Amino acid sequence: MSESDTILSALADGVLSLTLNRPDKLNSFNEEMHLALRAGFERAHQDGDVRAVLLTGAGRGFSAGQDLGDRDPRKGTPDLGHTIETFYNPLLRLIRSLEKPVICAVNGVAAGAGANIAFACDITLAARSARFIQAFAKIGLVPDSGGTWNLPRLIGEARAKALALTAEPLDAETAASWGLIWRVVDDDKLMDEAKALAIRLAAGPTKGLGLTKRAIQAAATNSLDDQLDLERDLQREAGRSADYAEGVTAFLEKRKPEFKGR
Repeated sequence: MSESDTILSALADGVLSLTLNRPDKLNSFNEEMHLALRAGFERAHQDGDVRAVLLTGAGRGFSAGQDLGDRDPRKGTPDLGHTIETFYNPLLRLIRSLEKPVICAVNGVAAGAGANIAFACDITLAARSARFIQAFAKIGLVPDSGGTWNLPRLIGEARAKALALTAEPLDAETAASWGLIWRVVDDDKLMDEAKALAIRLAAGPTKGLGLTKRAIQAAATNSLDDQLDLERDLQREAGRSADYAEGVTAFLEKRKPEFKGR
């Protein structure tokens, strides 16, 4: 596992908190931070004590995306495809394939890849002052980190093209009303609400929550018949889980369930 102060990592109450920690650079990504964040999500995949992930940023913003100083064309033409293949794509695949809830708390500006990483998480809350910017158009690039996949699916082609082509900032209230994020929270309450949500989900039947995440993500490309078959198969798996047995037993015994994520 990569150890780096560019990502602050802490595990408590079943929640692995991962904080982007380059506040002087608005948490823009360099290679060190890429590798450290990937290590955090790899831990979430492998560690049974991790029942949910909470992702946020240190300082006044969530993330400005890629640190352009690390990809300065004045020092030679960079291979940005290699950057995406080596760093961003593996991260997005780890987030999407993690069968545990991933909560994102956007505490300020989220630009470029920073915005699209936030949109890729399962439940995203944003501070009322937060802004989302598809900044790629400002420097002649294409939205990455799943942006061209997520945006049209979440808000439709017309809005997706407008955001991507104009690079105009989108305020948190509009992002919520369009369905890009889950909820807007007053700035001073953001982390308390995000942590409470993460703890609640981590204490829940995370086996079933993970299967639910898998099913909903598959619906984007499945036919109805394929999705019905998938629901059947996943429900069979969920019905054999210890969490299901505990949930029903607790209901019948009129007590609070104690789920283990198995």
